[in-house]
Amino acid sequence: MARSFTLFNVDEGIYATARIDSQSADIDAFGDQWSVSLHRLHGGLSDGVDVIWLNNGQTRLAVLPTRGMGIWKGEVAGVPLEWRSPVERPVHPAFVDQMRRGGIGWLDGFNELICRCGLGWHGAPGTDVIKDSDGNVISEQFLPLHGRIANLPAHQVTVEIDDDGLLSLTGVVDEASVFGGRLRLTSTLKTRIGSNTFEILDTVENPGSATAEVEMLYHCNIGRPFLQDGAGFHSAVEEVAPRDARAAEGIDDWNQYAGPVSGYAEQVYFTKPVSGPDGRGLALLKNAAGDKAISVSFSTDTLPWLALWKNTQAEEDGYCTGLEPCSSFPNLKTFERQHGRVISLAAGDSVSFELSFSVALDKADVDAIVDDISTMQNGHKVKIGKEPNPDWSPA
Repeated sequence: MARSFTLFNVDEGIYATARIDSQSADIDAFGDQWSVSLHRLHGGLSDGVDVIWLNNGQTRLAVLPTRGMGIWKGEVAGVPLEWRSPVERPVHPAFVDQMRRGGIGWLDGFNELICRCGLGWHGAPGTDVIKDSDGNVISEQFLPLHGRIANLPAHQVTVEIDDDGLLSLTGVVDEASVFGGRLRLTSTLKTRIGSNTFEILDTVENPGSATAEVEMLYHCNIGRPFLQDGAGFHSAVEEVAPRDARAAEGIDDWNQYAGPVSGYAEQVYFTKPVSGPDGRGLALLKNAAGDKAISVSFSTDTLPWLALWKNTQAEEDGYCTGLEPCSSFPNLKTFERQHGRVISLAAGDSVSFELSFSVALDKADVDAIVDDISTMQNGHKVKIGKEPNPDWSPA
């Protein structure tokens, strides 16, 4: 029988900082290594940020309900899952002005292992222009970088522990405004006691009375010890194209990594993943020795694209790469709408996004995942564009 606990619920006035473990949950079948705990940070730009540590005994993840249920950092068997952003600590959304620096103020709070970009839009900042069927402009709105969801707090978070050792953390976040529509994210993070894997199941619903648009991108950001000189990205893909002229400069080595380079300008590559028999894409980052890797599997039904962000600048400036399954490419919403990649949700409808992550810490396990990717690639010749694809990028 599953046991459920409410960590906090704004409507019911609940805020519980008690640790949940084998003793408090009255489950002793899985030992005393697992736990779930909630605490609030105090001081600095982190003041008021809630952190939930989900520990299955093998994998520890720090979830930030104050920041859209993003995952700040983690570790598996003592190996860190993180990147070293210049933004060293979680930033409360109250301190993030998304309109700063011409609409890229979102970056002032960006340091998570996994953060969502959406829900109503993601991608480059700019003025979104909507026209009617006759070409008349009916709406113009400036949209800052990567949307609102990463800077919106959850109003309800619950934990569930099943008798079979499955831990589930669920948060509900509303993205709503008067005259601006309503979207609701229900996010569930699942992991099994003793496992080196975890899953994310997100459902975005439209509780409003009118049709709403949805875009979603998962910014999965990885640094050392996986990212290093000689590290490699592996994914079964049908096509790869550089986002812009800067990315085109490195297309011959688009899936290979160098060490930190001071002043390095980011390069982004857009890909069309191959779907396996299970309807999922698969991508992996492995270190130079091939004995450490992190992989992400994602449902291509609603995440049919993957962007690869290479940001191998100096360590002090945020040496990092991003594996980014997405419902649309991170361009201005106007461009993505024109190319049919923006999801339209009728009143009362919903859309779900599924991802799973696995960490491999020996060469045999890493090789097994690379072999799976090679098997998926069989029969699919990769088209590698030297220039941006005009259907994928306005560059």
